[in-house]
Amino acid sequence: MLKFLLSKLAGMAMVLALVAVIVFVLTRAASGDPVSVLLGDQATAADVARVKVQYGLDKPLPVQFGYWLRQLAHGNLGDSIFLQRPVTQALAERAEPTTLLALMAVAIAAAIGIPCGILSAVFRGRLLDQVVTGVAMLGASIPSFWLGLVLIQCFAVSLGWFPVSGYGAPDAPLAERLHALVLPAAVLGLLNSALIIRFTRASMLDILGEDYVRTARSKGLAERSVVLKHALRNALVPIVTVLGLTVALMIGGAVVTETVFGLPGVGNLVVGAVLRRDYPVIQGALLVIAGIYVLINFAVDLLYAVVDPRVKA
Repeated sequence: MLKFLLSKLAGMAMVLALVAVIVFVLTRAASGDPVSVLLGDQATAADVARVKVQYGLDKPLPVQFGYWLRQLAHGNLGDSIFLQRPVTQALAERAEPTTLLALMAVAIAAAIGIPCGILSAVFRGRLLDQVVTGVAMLGASIPSFWLGLVLIQCFAVSLGWFPVSGYGAPDAPLAERLHALVLPAAVLGLLNSALIIRFTRASMLDILGEDYVRTARSKGLAERSVVLKHALRNALVPIVTVLGLTVALMIGGAVVTETVFGLPGVGNLVVGAVLRRDYPVIQGALLVIAGIYVLINFAVDLLYAVVDPRVKA
């Protein structure tokens, strides 16, 4: 187990190091100058040069990268050029809506995807299977912004059940904020349930064809017991994998949904930073998202041994 943990931690460190290099290079390769955007068109060349010196942007790229790595080694993601505060603080302020949105969306996706995938596998080739498969293909094809606008029109504008956008006032209770997240979570949950349906169906079909499942049926066990106790438990490894990837995907990829619903999450923060060429925010946010990805993958690897005793770390 110790060897397994050390190898995983080493792999995570290598991935994050590679991500740091790629993010730094790509942000600097993008066109535009954050200082010019910050100061505006009326700034003189002397003003631009002074601010570049202030933020270390006048140094060669290898030197800038070295400074950034030194900050990362001390747990510092740097200071935002436009927000005038640490990137860590800016991310912490935007973390709550993104985290709650991701958790709610994954709960909706799992509640829809796993049962539908099981039913589709059990009734393979029948009308129910065809309907579920067709809906899953449709869900994977619908753009998130379109579905978001449709839900806003139906449930926010026409029925008035949910707010059109926003996340409530800063002092709003948690219940009000969760209420504001229902529609965006439904958008992400419905769309991502399509992937979970397909994975669950494929995994269940593989297991339902195994000899021990046929043996359980031949012993007269109820079909529900065969499906849920014998088949589902042994099909959980790929299902847990896709659930973990879905959580990571929602945390890092809810930019469009947050924009449509006007949520003050990490996605909106990154979009604003890209438009303003705020290098420290872009680098810090992407590195944190990459860290969340590798941590979730690590947690999924540890869960394999829990959901399936045959898997040994």
